[in-house]
Amino acid sequence: MKFTLSWLKEHLDTDEPVEKIAETLTMIGLEVEHLEDKAKTLAPYTIAKVITAVQHPNADRLRVCMVDTGNGSTPIQVVCGAPNARDGLVSVFAPPGTYIPGKGITLGVGTIRGVESHGMLCSAAELEISEDHDGIIELPTDAPIGKPYAEWAGLGDPVIEINLTPNRADATGVHGIARDLAAADMGKFKANTPKPIKSAFAAPAAARIEDAALCPGFALRLVRGVKNGPSPEWLQRRLTSIGLRPINALVDITNFMTFDRGRPLHVFDAAKVAGNLVVRRAKAGETLTALDGKTYTLDETMCVIADDNGVESLAGIMGGEASGCDETTTDVLIESALWNEINIAQTGRKLGINSDARYRFERGVDPAFMVPGLELATKLVLDICGGSPSEIALAGKPYGDDRMIEFPIDEVKRLAGIDVGLPEIKRLLTHLGFMVAGQGPVVKIAVPSWRADVAGKADIVEEIVRIVGVDRVPLTPFDRGEAPRKPVLTPLQARTRRAKRALATRGLTEAVTWSFLSRTQAELFGGGKPELALANPIASDLSDMRPSLVPGLIAAAQANADRGFGDVALFEVGQVFLGDQPDQQLTAATGVRRAMASSKGFGRAWSGSWTVDAFDAKADALAVLAACGAPMQALQIVPLSEAKNAPQWLHPGRAATIQIGPQNVLGYFGELHPRTLDALKADGPLVAFEVLLDRLPEPKARATRAKPPVELAAFQPVSRDFAFLADHAVKAADILRAAQNADKKLITDVTLFDVYDGKGIPEGKKSVAIAVTLQPREKTLTDQDIEAVAGKIVAEVTKRTGSTLRE
Repeated sequence: MKFTLSWLKEHLDTDEPVEKIAETLTMIGLEVEHLEDKAKTLAPYTIAKVITAVQHPNADRLRVCMVDTGNGSTPIQVVCGAPNARDGLVSVFAPPGTYIPGKGITLGVGTIRGVESHGMLCSAAELEISEDHDGIIELPTDAPIGKPYAEWAGLGDPVIEINLTPNRADATGVHGIARDLAAADMGKFKANTPKPIKSAFAAPAAARIEDAALCPGFALRLVRGVKNGPSPEWLQRRLTSIGLRPINALVDITNFMTFDRGRPLHVFDAAKVAGNLVVRRAKAGETLTALDGKTYTLDETMCVIADDNGVESLAGIMGGEASGCDETTTDVLIESALWNEINIAQTGRKLGINSDARYRFERGVDPAFMVPGLELATKLVLDICGGSPSEIALAGKPYGDDRMIEFPIDEVKRLAGIDVGLPEIKRLLTHLGFMVAGQGPVVKIAVPSWRADVAGKADIVEEIVRIVGVDRVPLTPFDRGEAPRKPVLTPLQARTRRAKRALATRGLTEAVTWSFLSRTQAELFGGGKPELALANPIASDLSDMRPSLVPGLIAAAQANADRGFGDVALFEVGQVFLGDQPDQQLTAATGVRRAMASSKGFGRAWSGSWTVDAFDAKADALAVLAACGAPMQALQIVPLSEAKNAPQWLHPGRAATIQIGPQNVLGYFGELHPRTLDALKADGPLVAFEVLLDRLPEPKARATRAKPPVELAAFQPVSRDFAFLADHAVKAADILRAAQNADKKLITDVTLFDVYDGKGIPEGKKSVAIAVTLQPREKTLTDQDIEAVAGKIVAEVTKRTGSTLRE
């Protein structure tokens, strides 16, 4: 909602500065989004005259102008590229150091093709006062040279823009905003109550209402002998100041009423209306070419105003082109009506129309102002366009129902914690249009017709508090009790944050993809169950809830590749749907890497290029698990060929599952199956992983106690390498686990650094080489100590896996 300070002063007698008014508006719940004061913005710009304009010696489209700025100094040289720069032109001049809002630059003294320029002659677009950028501004020859342009042009009227909450329908007009400011002691409210217009002849036939639920009330007046043309300057300036384009006097009057009083109306050209008007539901297939030039197809849920020729207006939203007013209009029908708010909102949403009328009617206009609004519009038509008015024809109910609330005075203290006496309550509510009767402790309050949002005692308290000031509400701490503080985040929320941070650290970019897939893709990734199909999908290829995040990320990676960005690493943390039960809706951390986006050197690193492989996906998955507190020593990497219920979308020989024991599968990683890539129309190489965060075991609760400060170990660690001859079927992970268990006190790390099965290794065998780190705590290890631990390691590995130490 936009309005100017001068417009506000038509309804509010105030001398308060605009900054204080804006601050007060926000404090009383009408949040100011933007305050624009053109006079301040355009202060450096002055009116100047071009004395001479000659061709630039080095450019065909530039002219060198000598400009009189009116300050008594010698003319200033300005290089100008505008086609209308000429001798004697009066325009707008900006000196060096001026900020140009339309270009986002600050002027300086510049040299353009070898000629110095000491300022700029400006277009309207560069000053952001219109979209005209075809040439510099042309002013009348009698415009005062040297005077500030904004002052001369009347641009010193600040524009205030507020953001309305949906319940404040009364503040969709400047009149209602002024009432609130008066209640907040910003001035004296001017009621400006419209007076009845004396009629010259009988009323036209009243419109027939077929469904009172859609249209509770309808008022109509005929005005004969009007002369339609351009609006007077004051009206055009009102509309242009808030970004509206003046059209003609009759249309501009209805737009003015919409913003001045929050009362949309419509004006029909009476000569273009056939027969009597009827308010009815549209018929299926009927069409209307509206004032925006578009043709809309209607259905039975929509309310229209029709005549014998068909639909003439989309009720409460937009008029029709066929019955619109133009310069030939002489007789007009002015309509003021009440419409069903829900129907207006539904119709506007269906047709995609966001008009100023719809904005107000779907929030609810003042029902008691239906007829006074028509009287005020009639007066404006008579004053501007002339003519003689008829009596008003009414149909339905021209006012709303009375509402009375019994209000205990101590309710303000109970709900808001502030003490406000009855005299102050009466004063505030009376300023807002309420009527208060009684002396307490319970009073009766009559709610004004324009405040449909006030329905109970709590609403009354809210009105009092917002005017008195929210800053008067005391700070009251909650009683937290003696119990220990619970964590703010649930374990799953904490895991989600850690997973995102870990993956971003590893060079992956977060993506957000659709929660829906096609049925074919859902089945490919283990989904496609009937209970996960959408009853009303937004598209035919988004029909099922996703069982995995992988297909959405692959689609995003392929879209990047199709546009020339093939090396892509993406991740997403979101929900997957394995069934329709709550415990089957899990949170997954998923990532894909494509082409050369390897974790060993993202993209084409300085030290070489790497194509992604299954080990990149494995490292990403393990990083997520480590960040989320998974028991890393208990994790098992099981090849896909040996895993139960293994995902079929992964390559069987280049993928694995991550699990704890045979039942709890935490996730998967590896290369995508070629069949999967074909089905998704994606190009490889491409690897992926998916970790189900819900399946991570909860950390065991332990008694907390103070830990001694961390100190560096007093003794040097020792590292020893071992190479074991193992059967091909033996897993390297089993050898690592056996070595770790040989002496948990001394052995702090066991890593795999080589697997070899070439020349010198017996058939069916492989060599597995590991590095073991020993960290002594009590004394330096002797050779005998180290040999003893080495013996334990060899014995444990042999016992657990059947492997022998390689000679």
